[in-house]
Amino acid sequence: MNIVEKLKGKFGNKIKDIKLHCDKRIYVEIEKQDIIDFVKFIFHDLDARFITASGIDNLDSMEILYHFSVDREDVIVSIRVFLDRNNPEIDSITKIIRGASNIEREMYELLGIKFLGHPDLKRLLLDDKFPEGVYPLRKTQEKLEK
Repeated sequence: MNIVEKLKGKFGNKIKDIKLHCDKRIYVEIEKQDIIDFVKFIFHDLDARFITASGIDNLDSMEILYHFSVDREDVIVSIRVFLDRNNPEIDSITKIIRGASNIEREMYELLGIKFLGHPDLKRLLLDDKFPEGVYPLRKTQEKLEK
């Protein structure tokens, strides 16, 4: 059974969309409330490695892609979640993968995405003097005066 079949068998209609970019690249779109179940399954049951996560400002929504490598299958699986731009929040995956802590902190401070349950959601890259509520990677962010 391949990875797509395993995901469909486990999650069925919780999968909004699956795209096969090529034989070695799978994108799975889900709702934000399902992130913990999907990450647990991919990380533990498929024995995948967490590579990183990417935060994207789509102007009408915020998007997170969680990238995993299933080494024994030589496949990259990316979990895609869209968030409400006005209230971008999602459960933190740090209880499952401690190594996700810094990338969640980075997305929090640069895009304003809140990771619920994160053990230490504070700045990672920006200076403490940088204004609160200003997210430099948001496409609608105004330029700051010097």
